[in-house]
Amino acid sequence: MEGLLKDNKISDVISFTPKKTLTVKYNGKELVGNDTLTPTIVQNQPEVTYDAQDSEFYTLIKTDPDAPSREDPKFGEWRHWLVTNIPGNKLTEGQVLSEYIGAGPPPNTGLHRYIFILCKQPSKIHFKGEFICKANADTRNNWKAIDFIKKWNLEPEGINFYQAQYDDFVPTLYSKLGEVKEKPVEIQ
Repeated sequence: MEGLLKDNKISDVISFTPKKTLTVKYNGKELVGNDTLTPTIVQNQPEVTYDAQDSEFYTLIKTDPDAPSREDPKFGEWRHWLVTNIPGNKLTEGQVLSEYIGAGPPPNTGLHRYIFILCKQPSKIHFKGEFICKANADTRNNWKAIDFIKKWNLEPEGINFYQAQYDDFVPTLYSKLGEVKEKPVEIQ
């Protein structure tokens, strides 16, 4: 992973030396940083694992800095997944602030980077002032992972990422996002 940061593949989003291995598997296949996958392959939430003590709390972020394209990222970053207050490595017990959304790069926008960032929390956090987003597009664009990390005093510890470009699944994803009419709820 360090090589990817040095080669400037994702250093515009995050630039730290990973302390933990962040293993991401789609359909049982382990992601090797900088893999090129299709939106069809990543449509369902992956299995994510890492080493952690049960007494520690973590946040997992998945972000796309290339919305709508790498050449014109005027909507980036786009928040694809945000789970907080994960006790140890028990992802399913964390607080979901943004439900998982797979890759959805628009047609003719080239490769998008989808970056997973694992952060250690100083303790369990009440994320007051943040939004809980269901599987819709509201409040997900123009969001910066590094700003969220700094705001909540998180310590980045692991990364992984893949690239994807448009395929025939993307209209299905957009349709699903458009069907969800719930507005995000702000945490009080």
